[in-house]
Amino acid sequence: MNTYQGSRFTSTECIKVLAAREIKISTDGKGAWCDKVFIERLWRTIKWEEVYPRAYASLSEARAGIGRYLRFCSTRRPHSSLDGKTLDQASFNRPMTEAVAA
Repeated sequence: MNTYQGSRFTSTECIKVLAAREIKISTDGKGAWCDKVFIERLWRTIKWEEVYPRAYASLSEARAGIGRYLRFCSTRRPHSSLDGKTLDQASFNRPMTEAVAA
């Protein structure tokens, strides 16, 4: 199991449960919280802008919808923190396909 170094995952009780099932424990190194912040913010945005408003009826519908949303964010949605560029433009110097107001 890979986790961050939070107290609930490094507690004696948690470690005993994992050890009893012969599950190896791996924790993120110092400074890895920066990665976690980015991912948590990304998933918060995906949930509030895509998942919650759609209330998918199935897992396949959710996969398709989230995939469409991520493609939209990468290729068509301008980002103010990137001077109005899309993620693809900023990352790969690609021309913008049809831009949509944020």
